Amino acid sequence: MTELEAFAVELSHEAARTALPFFRGEFAQENKAGPGAFDPVTEADRAAEAAIRRLIAVRYPDHGVIGEEYGEDRPDADHVWVLDPIDGTRAFIAGLPLWTTLIALRHEDAPVIGAIGQPYLDEIFLGGPSGARLLRAGSETPLKTRACPALSEALIATTDPDIFIGPDREAWTRLRASAQLARLGCDAYAYAMVAAGRIDLVAETELKVWDWSALKPIIEAAGGRVTGWSGQAPDGDGRILAVGDAALTDQALSVLNLA
Repeated sequence: MTELEAFAVELSHEAARTALPFFRGEFAQENKAGPGAFDPVTEADRAAEAAIRRLIAVRYPDHGVIGEEYGEDRPDADHVWVLDPIDGTRAFIAGLPLWTTLIALRHEDAPVIGAIGQPYLDEIFLGGPSGARLLRAGSETPLKTRACPALSEALIATTDPDIFIGPDREAWTRLRASAQLARLGCDAYAYAMVAAGRIDLVAETELKVWDWSALKPIIEAAGGRVTGWSGQAPDGDGRILAVGDAALTDQALSVLNLA
């Protein structure tokens, strides 16, 4: 494990130490969205990101940070940490252990290290230059995506079909009809399961940079592929396709972009 990979694990543990005491307990929350919508944030989200930022500032003061809750600090730095302290805040509020902490390190504008942590299950899915592994209960297990060359045999996932609007909703409906089985509601934990060889494909839209940056190094180090819906590297349009078997990429993109 490289020094920066080990630091990503340390940051994940710090986020867990901060957020886990709130889980299934009492905590303040508010709605960041406007009237008629719901985008919750809790004191656990903010406390966890603040804790991560403090540790980065002490250890690597020249690194930049982009976080969901507290914005950007030196985003043009050579190394930038991209943080989502609690991805799946709705699951957190509901007491479901499917929320995660997402930590990524971006170097020269590309994510090179990613950590998906699920504190309640004591899991950290790590990916980077030294490979992909699951850290749990003091042990390490290599992560490897599974072979699934046919979309018709694939287990696919998305967080919520309601995130898809207009043509994107039609595209998801086609993709789901083309696959063998679909699971919903897992947020970023679904991407961890792609790296672990349990899920074959995840497709989503409306994702921010902190939603996808951590998952890309993990899945790709485990043998998978992460792109946008046009096959390019993920960008600002928020459409993400993650596959465990690269052979699924063209099939899925063809279905998603069917005129």
